[in-house]
Amino acid sequence: MMERYRIRIKGIVQGVGFRPFVYQLAKRHGLAGWVSNTSQGVLIEAEGEKEELTAFVQALSREAPPQAVVKSVNWESHPPADFCDFTIRESIKKEGQFVLISPDIATCAECLIELFDPADRRYRYPFINCTNCGPRFTIIEEIPYDRASTTMKNFTMCPQCQAEYDNPMSRRFHAQPNACPR
Repeated sequence: MMERYRIRIKGIVQGVGFRPFVYQLAKRHGLAGWVSNTSQGVLIEAEGEKEELTAFVQALSREAPPQAVVKSVNWESHPPADFCDFTIRESIKKEGQFVLISPDIATCAECLIELFDPADRRYRYPFINCTNCGPRFTIIEEIPYDRASTTMKNFTMCPQCQAEYDNPMSRRFHAQPNACPR
């Protein structure tokens, strides 16, 4: 039987690859709906079979990205909305609310490989990053954590960076500071 859950997650869940994680988790469980950053954390609307929704909710904290700190996962049941797919939506901003922001994260092993590979377009690029590493706290100007709310807002992504940002299978999927020297 189809059900829909509205799920609110609080903690350090912005700037750590949480929305891409939720997207991939929802796809794995065959769910439809959406995920969005909010001024208090992350909001998810997910619908599907009850067993899959239950497993999805349990996995949100159990399988969270390594840099995430999930403080709470609360959900409530709602009638199905007949969502067709699962998407990452624009952030929802409310004045007077706040969310914990991730500190900057040391360069991960995968980015280090690219950094020192002369054939890679990010060879020796000092601002290399992905959803698992790079600047967070030092570039954010306001919440929710989106590129438009960071010092990166004036830097348009090249077509290759944009393709990585848009690709759910890329480790740069929705990585807000994604950039290269081009």
